[in-house]
Amino acid sequence: MSTPYPFTAVVGQDDLRLALLLNAVSPAVGGVLVRGEKGTAKSTAVRALSALLPEVEVVVGCRFSCAPGAPDPVCPDGPHETGPGSSRPARVVELPVGASEDRLVGALDIERALAEGVKAFEPGLLADANRGVLYVDEVNLLHDHLVDLLLDAAAMGSSYVEREGVSVRHAARFLLVGTMNPEEGELRPQLLDRFGLTVEVAASREPDLRVEVVRRRLAYDDDPAAFAARWADEEDALRARVVAARALLPEVRLGDAALRQIAATCAAFEVDGMRADIVMARTATALAAWAGRTVVLAEDVRQAALLALPHRRRRNPFDAPGLDEEKLDDTLEEFGGGDDTPEDDPDPDGPGGGGQPPQDGPEGPQDGPVDTAEAPARPEEPAQPEEGQGGRPAGSGEQSAVRAAEPFRTKMLSVPGLGEGAAGRRSRARTDHGRTTGSRRPRGALTKLHLAATVQAAAPHQRARGRSGRGLVVRRDDLRQATREGREGNLVLFVVDASGSMAARQRMSAVKGAVLSLLLDAYQRRDKVGLITFRGKDATVALPPTSSVDAAAVRLESLPTGGRTPLSAGLLKAHDVLRVERMRDPARRPLLVVVTDGRATGGPDPVALGTRAARLHAAEGTASVVVDCESGPVRLGLAGALAGELGGTAVTLDELRADSIAGLVRDVQGTSGAHRRVA
Repeated sequence: MSTPYPFTAVVGQDDLRLALLLNAVSPAVGGVLVRGEKGTAKSTAVRALSALLPEVEVVVGCRFSCAPGAPDPVCPDGPHETGPGSSRPARVVELPVGASEDRLVGALDIERALAEGVKAFEPGLLADANRGVLYVDEVNLLHDHLVDLLLDAAAMGSSYVEREGVSVRHAARFLLVGTMNPEEGELRPQLLDRFGLTVEVAASREPDLRVEVVRRRLAYDDDPAAFAARWADEEDALRARVVAARALLPEVRLGDAALRQIAATCAAFEVDGMRADIVMARTATALAAWAGRTVVLAEDVRQAALLALPHRRRRNPFDAPGLDEEKLDDTLEEFGGGDDTPEDDPDPDGPGGGGQPPQDGPEGPQDGPVDTAEAPARPEEPAQPEEGQGGRPAGSGEQSAVRAAEPFRTKMLSVPGLGEGAAGRRSRARTDHGRTTGSRRPRGALTKLHLAATVQAAAPHQRARGRSGRGLVVRRDDLRQATREGREGNLVLFVVDASGSMAARQRMSAVKGAVLSLLLDAYQRRDKVGLITFRGKDATVALPPTSSVDAAAVRLESLPTGGRTPLSAGLLKAHDVLRVERMRDPARRPLLVVVTDGRATGGPDPVALGTRAARLHAAEGTASVVVDCESGPVRLGLAGALAGELGGTAVTLDELRADSIAGLVRDVQGTSGAHRRVA
């Protein structure tokens, strides 16, 4: 067994260490979500936490870690008699991103259940994590159906496994810890709210701290055992402090003044529901116990707010995380009094110190990226004219970026046919979850039994198998897997015209608002997104395909305009990106969204070049839609002609709105057919 990296040897990351330690003191806090860039010791700190957790008393031989004094009455390994048990270290169980449903919740032997009536159950990771820690690395990349199972287990403290009326239930009370890189996509709001605390981490920009990180990591890699031995005293001291804080926790008093501050803070920041108030109360109590106090002070409430509220204030993926600390201080001051008299902290290292050597460095990460949508708009500048079809003069100047208009709910655009890509909410696909459409012989382990097809397959063989009683004689060859149809996520690749013909500020603001709306729709439907812009002489991949729609929104917000319209360059760049993505993930079908007025200028015969580039996409069957941005009383219909060459659909900005008088949902045409508008 490898020697884990010591928790006390982690350099900096005070908020991360404090959040994990508070959950060790009070598991009722509800876990922690660690957000930050790669290479910031997120996983290292979480895995090191297990060495600080007190040992767990379990029933001997129970696979579900029942407590000897109060065993689960419906434990699949039970019934257990109360009595002495055995001690073992607390577990940190890791859930891989690619885990199956059976690996998470466990598997039931359907063949034995049907033929013998025996509940032969193989426990999953939820059973292993009972009374321990469930760690989900890259939790934002977890499939939706696994997220739903996690939500249910975390809310009820138990896991249910059901297969055609045969069910097993077992306890699943665990501390949920997740790590994620926001650049790879955001979490569903329902899962965000299940994490008690959240922490933003970033690598220090202080050279001395970075040097110390490298020095310690190299020392650990050279000799893990010797490195761990050097930190053994600090680990023992921190472990003892966790035990002492746990013992003190029941004596901590949460006074009315502190409770009023908690309620006022949650109301001031307009968080949804009451879970935030409860988590803040538990966190503030744990902070007091960690500091060795029996009274919750205003400083505890403030720290609890900084840990428990930022992720609960996000309404959509474009909202910047974090809290306005000035507003927080004003709220605490307005509703303070009574219990918030400062006291001396008995621990000179302060909360989160844990006996670690003092380390100098900059303050922790800021509350979050600046929300560019809140920046004031620059003064109006004249649009650059351009010469193209229609006889308009050309202009090569660059315009500054403009703010996007308010996003709106868009119509759903889907890829035709039946796919087999990653689970999502856009296009029809064969999935593990959804409505049952048929049956087939299982490939590998049976997961979803089609009962009628199984009985039909077994019925003709009952006499030959010597059936004598009422039970059906079922063999493995009789079992049938249910085939199901649901929805998949797609790769939505945006190709945005940023040329001079789009440079009118009011018009570009509307275009950005439309793309922002489509990005929000892509977030809700679990799509990957990419962003290509074309202007001047070439096209640029502003954002390679990613699950982070908020990253696309940031790039879009700062997008300048001006210059000629190299339409063919934008379409060819999109063709290259899609070719690479097909090799990386052939099951994920693309949807090409071209946002343009259809004009093409620059170079010899730009219209013909654009037509040939569009036909490349049509020849490969790429589903496409052209968002027609042409405006004014005289319209040339160039975007519609482009949609025809792509073999796709044209839709105006007005028709894109879900509440327009045009139809509600239309499939995007794929390989053939003249262009059409959504109508």
